Amino acid sequence: MFKESFKYYKSKWPVPDFKYVINFTGQGSDEEVKVFHLNDCEDTASLGLPLGLNPVHHWQLFTLNNRPGLVVIRHAFTPQGQRYWMARSLRDYPKAPNRVNLNERLFQKSVLDDWWTSLQNCSDKDEARRMKISMRWTTLGYHHDWDTKVYSEELHSQFPVDLAKLSNFFASVLGYSYYEAQAAIVNYYPIGTTLAGHTDHSEQNLEAPLFSFSFGQTAIFLIGGQTREEKPSALFLESGDVLVMSRESRLCYHAVPRVMKAREETWNSLIESAKESSLEPPTQPTKRLRTEVPCITSKDTQAAHEWGMDPILYHQVTDEVFWSSFKSYLHDSRININVRQVLYQNQRTLNDMCGS
Repeated sequence: MFKESFKYYKSKWPVPDFKYVINFTGQGSDEEVKVFHLNDCEDTASLGLPLGLNPVHHWQLFTLNNRPGLVVIRHAFTPQGQRYWMARSLRDYPKAPNRVNLNERLFQKSVLDDWWTSLQNCSDKDEARRMKISMRWTTLGYHHDWDTKVYSEELHSQFPVDLAKLSNFFASVLGYSYYEAQAAIVNYYPIGTTLAGHTDHSEQNLEAPLFSFSFGQTAIFLIGGQTREEKPSALFLESGDVLVMSRESRLCYHAVPRVMKAREETWNSLIESAKESSLEPPTQPTKRLRTEVPCITSKDTQAAHEWGMDPILYHQVTDEVFWSSFKSYLHDSRININVRQVLYQNQRTLNDMCGS
């Protein structure tokens, strides 16, 4: 049943009927959806708020009646916040010592070490396209070994502080007080690509939730049961959505059979008032330079440092000239950041079994 659904939504011709894909707007098959309410927002006021996120009371949270442990969060990220994490995923996360899927026999070491810079400096259109569509994933923290399907202490680098703090924030909001982000896979999906059905069971700690952040073009996501015999539910994941897999859903089969154009590119809809703040006062001659970057306030700088973020990048992404290369990439691509906790609460390494 899972394979049949995957083939159906993957089909280029005939084009599948999307009326049964859950879109969390009260249309189609949304009778499967239940609004999820946080208990007093779990005292989120005391947690502070990372830059680029909307206040928690603006979020919309949903669960599926037949998929216990699955939570979808909408409207958590601002457009500027989406841009920040897109830029981090493209410019920074694929850099060495993080691991990428690119084959060392097919690409120069400079591309393997810094794919994004190499892509921007490539003047050959055909080579640039090959470089772009070849990048499919990068791993952070504990690096997944695709041959053995396990993690090891030898394949381990520093996990990005900003992504760890972001993930830990979402975990705290949902009541996971002891969550610690330790491994991530960043997937890059050009439109037309897919991810086959699988389960995520490589982590020692399967009790901790998995956080999946979607940015860019829209995906159809399938979530089934713990065997391939169960028919999966199909749902749209749009830019800025957060998918949380916990409890029973943590070991369910899931897949991405289709990446498609978004209904609205929300990451390109920066708040006008934010852009206007960089312009000269009305009494001055109106000279709207798109290359201007708003001043970095001390408040934003302090907040960025508190959350391990890059304050310069956070403001650079509002500059349309700086943003143009990222915008071009995302015109036909999706980015997905999957974050996991590998170890138990009291474990310090994979070889330390005291937490199991």
